[in-house]
Amino acid sequence: MASRTDAAAPPPDALAARRRPLDLSDRVAYGLTRLLRFFADAFFRTRYGHRAVVLETVAAVPGMVGGMLNHLKSLRRMEDDRGWIKTLLDEAENERMHLMTFIAVAKPSAFERALVLIAQGVFFNAFFVLYLVSPRTAHRLVGYFEEEAVVSYTAYLAEIDAGRADNPPAPEIARRYWRLPADARLRDVVLAVRADEAGHRDVNHGFADVLTPARAGAARGDAVRA
Repeated sequence: MASRTDAAAPPPDALAARRRPLDLSDRVAYGLTRLLRFFADAFFRTRYGHRAVVLETVAAVPGMVGGMLNHLKSLRRMEDDRGWIKTLLDEAENERMHLMTFIAVAKPSAFERALVLIAQGVFFNAFFVLYLVSPRTAHRLVGYFEEEAVVSYTAYLAEIDAGRADNPPAPEIARRYWRLPADARLRDVVLAVRADEAGHRDVNHGFADVLTPARAGAARGDAVRA
């Protein structure tokens, strides 16, 4: 299993960054994100470990779909992929490791496992079609998803710090993957996961900008504070 060195935590300004929707494509992506956020909040509330188990199974889909479709496009056009394929597949693997970690923290119920099957099946096919129709919207959607993931993991940290959520020892799989010390706790894992999500947010917003060359320069200045 691949491991990764634990990077320094992003500065607060970077964690709070939000991308303002500018056009119809952005508004569609943002609206879908807010709708799904509403249902996730209503269902999971403060059960952040269980929320992570279900949502990380969905979060691992876009990178795989995007990597696969860019791989096929590179073959068809006989053109270099500019590093997109590896970046997207690495993202998918990273999200899968988030899932493996939180399975060890919050044991999913039979209902949650059934929910995963349904959610993943629906989302895979919907995202596949969206990426075929509008890769820019697909990447913007993922960027907004990751913005919400940062918010959720920040709230999880607040629950841990307030003593309302447990802070057990970090699972072994997490210590190996993020190269955490032997005495690492769940809080250290959540910090590492949140940093990953912030990175995925920036990458996908960047990909969406690249797919809109006329807006690329202006869009980089559109991040606003939460």
